[in-house]
Amino acid sequence: MTKALRDKIVESLTSILPIALIVFALSVTIAPLDSGTFVLFSVGVFLLIVGMGCFTLGADMSMLVIGEKIGSTVTRTRKVWLIALISFVIGIIVTVAEPDLQILAEQVSAINNYILILTVAVGVGIFLMIAMLRIVFRIPLSALLIVFYVAAFVLSIFVPHDFWAVSFDSGGVTTGPMTVPFIMALGVGVASIRSDKKGQDDSFGLVALSSVGPIIAVLVLGIAFQVEGISYEMSESVVIENTRGAFFAYLHGFVDYGKEVAIAISPILVFFVLFQLAARAFHKKQIVKIIIGFLYTFFGLVLFLTGANVGFMPVGSQIGQSLAKLWGGWLLIPVGMIIGYFVVAAEPAVHVLNKQVERMSAGAITSSAMKKGLCAGVSVSLGLAMLRILTGINIMWILIPGYAIALILTFFTPKLFTGIAFDSGGVASGAMVSSFVLPMAIGACYALNGGTEAIMTQAFGCVSFVALTPLISIQILGILYKRKTSKIKRNFLAVEDSILEYEVD
Repeated sequence: MTKALRDKIVESLTSILPIALIVFALSVTIAPLDSGTFVLFSVGVFLLIVGMGCFTLGADMSMLVIGEKIGSTVTRTRKVWLIALISFVIGIIVTVAEPDLQILAEQVSAINNYILILTVAVGVGIFLMIAMLRIVFRIPLSALLIVFYVAAFVLSIFVPHDFWAVSFDSGGVTTGPMTVPFIMALGVGVASIRSDKKGQDDSFGLVALSSVGPIIAVLVLGIAFQVEGISYEMSESVVIENTRGAFFAYLHGFVDYGKEVAIAISPILVFFVLFQLAARAFHKKQIVKIIIGFLYTFFGLVLFLTGANVGFMPVGSQIGQSLAKLWGGWLLIPVGMIIGYFVVAAEPAVHVLNKQVERMSAGAITSSAMKKGLCAGVSVSLGLAMLRILTGINIMWILIPGYAIALILTFFTPKLFTGIAFDSGGVASGAMVSSFVLPMAIGACYALNGGTEAIMTQAFGCVSFVALTPLISIQILGILYKRKTSKIKRNFLAVEDSILEYEVD
């Protein structure tokens, strides 16, 4: 095992161990698990640790390198049409096979899976194109965010309220482990060509705008199809009675997710080959390293998704149902907040974002500070999600004030933090939210309501909350950072003036 891989696995161990210990504590106290489910969970923890370690190493070696090179090379041509075309194509190919999007599409029975996936992919493509051109033409990110989020809420007036949660959830699930590293690296590559001081600030924001695209696209789809009466069909839980059953459950998982990840990576690999043939951007040693990185990415993501969906999904559902039956379900709120605080650290894309932020800010914004801001935001979001399940309040009562606060904060937050914050929203709502948090919410809603009628309106929406709260928490972090640096600067100037006065005397 190489030192780099060992370091990545140790890093993923520290991220996943807390959530594993929380589930273990719940399983031996107030939310007991079936023995077969616990075996699946235990194996899943191991796969998540190894998988995240391999994935993050692979992303560093391949996805980030390719993305930055494509971004800088295309921008250097100064051909607006070429930048727009390549951005649109990349947006589609990195989204169309995103594993989290496949899960969401299967839940919406009113619209054909392929139509929904293609609609979301086109939405990401269009908005990634807008995001890239924004950097080239130096358009303020906050202005575009205000315009597009207002447009999204206006469009929501014309679709049934049953469709609101799914529409806003789509913005979170599309920016998953496959799309985030590549899209973020594109932004860094494009911004690197800029010689002005604001180039660094504009390197973030691509994920932010790419998260808005699916929301608007799905809302337009809902209007076009006149979607009504959306229902959720509860799938039967597979009962694992022994280790043989667990073995075959994971064997099927490896095959299924191996196919999904291969489909997801292949378009990016083909695009890399075509780019290399056209631009000759990489020498032989770099190509070999990138190919090894792709292999790490493939195996890491297969292990992670298999562990998350086979090992964590049934656990999330059982814990949600068990907690809903205790003290009227009100225990869901504190437990949800605790899980939310730790579960975001288990998202592979979060590690990519934090490292990228630390690198682009030259260490001024540390991974630790980013992690704390994200954890606090997601903790609040899951508390709100569980409160909504218990009370049945309209999702817009939370989304509209939440986005209003986030957009108002853009006027007071340093521009760099605005891009980072809105990127964080899309990054935080990834594979672990889809495979653990969402099943927990569905299980709780099913137990409280005695059926599936309220699941689409009350359980769904937790992904959109996870995508919302980091926008606020990270911008608050930016305001605090601004005040701290301003104070240090004032103290430095005061000391400098004192020294000058002493020398004059």
